[in-house]
Amino acid sequence: MGSPDRWKQIVDAVRAAGRCTVAELMELTGASDMTIRRDLEALAAQGLLERYRGGARSLILRGDEPPFALRVQEGLELKRRLAAQVAQLISDGESVLLDSGTTCLEVARALAGRRLTIMPLSLHAANALTGAAQVRLLLPGGEPRPGELALTGPLTEASIAALRFDTAVIGCCGLTAQSGLTAYDLADAAVKRAAIAAARRVIAVAEGTKLTRTALAVVAPAASITTIVTDDGAPAAATEALAGAGVTIQTVRTEA
Repeated sequence: MGSPDRWKQIVDAVRAAGRCTVAELMELTGASDMTIRRDLEALAAQGLLERYRGGARSLILRGDEPPFALRVQEGLELKRRLAAQVAQLISDGESVLLDSGTTCLEVARALAGRRLTIMPLSLHAANALTGAAQVRLLLPGGEPRPGELALTGPLTEASIAALRFDTAVIGCCGLTAQSGLTAYDLADAAVKRAAIAAARRVIAVAEGTKLTRTALAVVAPAASITTIVTDDGAPAAATEALAGAGVTIQTVRTEA
């Protein structure tokens, strides 16, 4: 088991139990005492847990979004397939408003070689697009959230409102036919609402597991979304309900 997989296993176990000892994590992962201790130090340095003598406790409360540093490695190949499908829906010459989040970061990378005008809503995505020869890069104002580096606040919302885009690509924390699009962070939800209002077409991109989730902050009803790009592991009942709300569903394979 490589470090990213083991780290996810450790963080998930600590989060589920509230705290775990080094011995418990050794038994769970099959790793040595020294390996687990090094893992805990690395995870504590990223703010993913709190280290104490002989173990670690969770810093992620129920209902909180897992940190970017943890999410960025989860399901990476699937995120790349989702991003490639989103890229196919966008034509050269379009203006694109690109949301924050780990899946949208992969969309930024998939679009980097295209002739497009793109406004990314995170510094991670802006960095991925910097130097792309054919991309006209527009940078919004705003305050970056620590770790996530998503741009939020009045300056971000004003930057979005000053423009009109062909397509907004929106990441999802939760998306159901009943609750619509939802987000963990209130400021992030406000930015997503502004993005949807500023675009002619809205593409939501999310792993299928998110189509059964509802997060804290309401962003918009499902009917405000034009197309959802998800994977074929999404529950049929969820996708059928969203299709019934007038949303086009496109799926990619969960595994290559």
